[in-house]
Amino acid sequence: MRLGVIDIGSNTVHLLVVDAHRGAQPLPATSHKIELRLSEHVTDSGDIAESGEAALIEFIQECLTVAEDQGVEEVMAFATSAIREAPNGEDVLARVRARTGVALQVLSGEDEARLTFLAARRWFGWSSGTLLVVDIGGGSLELAAGMDEDPDAAVSLPLGAGRLTRDLLPGDPPTAEVVRDARRAIRLRLAAAVRPLAKAGAADRAVGTSKTMRSLARVTGAAPSSDGPYAARSLERSALASVVAELSGMTAHQRERLSGVSASRSRQLLAGALVAEAAMDLLGLERLEICPWALREGVILSRLDAMR
Repeated sequence: MRLGVIDIGSNTVHLLVVDAHRGAQPLPATSHKIELRLSEHVTDSGDIAESGEAALIEFIQECLTVAEDQGVEEVMAFATSAIREAPNGEDVLARVRARTGVALQVLSGEDEARLTFLAARRWFGWSSGTLLVVDIGGGSLELAAGMDEDPDAAVSLPLGAGRLTRDLLPGDPPTAEVVRDARRAIRLRLAAAVRPLAKAGAADRAVGTSKTMRSLARVTGAAPSSDGPYAARSLERSALASVVAELSGMTAHQRERLSGVSASRSRQLLAGALVAEAAMDLLGLERLEICPWALREGVILSRLDAMR
């Protein structure tokens, strides 16, 4: 079965086409994406602006054309925090459906955490024991832990790299005082939220997912994406501390020159590093293994599991 999944995140809108069968690994066939940054197309009241909605509708129509050309049998589409938190989110969903025929599913933060956990569990397998997953998105941070395919604890926090860059890290580069204040604010928000994860028990394997995590791992010396998804990659807390110090003094343009850092994500990387640093510290993690699968793959796997 050839499936198309349209992922509408805070930073990107991404169509992933896969050949998928129940009980088998989904195999990517093609990918089509745009750096829409929907979370930046907002009015003072928090509504999705007309410019963002128009760009979203246009790209979804483009994705449908690509999907048809690729022989996709079913298209699924989901949205995360950018639309979930917008006061006019329901109106945007209705207009998207009217213009494109696509019914967007809006995932809750807990849904995001659970589906990402499912993807990581399938990737690493049962031998991983108690699994802890840390996912840094553009709008939110998801944490999940447990022994099974459904986590015992799943938490979502408004600590995405894009959101924090806008709210807490003005300046290019930000001043040392701004960085200190941002680090303190992130730790305060995160400290209480990690407590529910304790009921899942100590993690046998701690995992990081998302583009931000992959970029941080690459900056600290992990294998490049050209080595493929099966290359072992990790992010070490000891290396992350020096990276935070380095990124704090760099402009976005200077960060672009680092291996594995794209121009579109360079400004957000410092915020992502501060969140990763706080999460690893508060959770007592020395190392995160990088998982190439995340939310999109979790959505696909969940759909396949529901097939008869």
